[in-house]
Amino acid sequence: MAVKVIADICVIPNTGETSVRAEVAQAHRILADTGLPVLLHGYGTNIEGDYDTIFAALKRIHETLHAGGAARISTTIRLGSRVDKEQSIADKIAAVNEELGG
Repeated sequence: MAVKVIADICVIPNTGETSVRAEVAQAHRILADTGLPVLLHGYGTNIEGDYDTIFAALKRIHETLHAGGAARISTTIRLGSRVDKEQSIADKIAAVNEELGG
């Protein structure tokens, strides 16, 4: 059985520079290249889909950023899965917005 997850991923490469936006954009592109739904936000990226696909993309991010000169990378992942119903990132946002009255 394929496991579908919704993940919140924050990749922080240590390049020796204050700004890492180029590396973060590169990581985001790798996630987007999976073809899965992705949503960039102020401190990371949400992605939904097959567990193995997402973790393969994370491996590619680390390999790519290390090859590009990042000596150290800190990645934080929050991950959720459920089997009782299908749920997307958009569903979760809509449910909270509904609760807020909007």
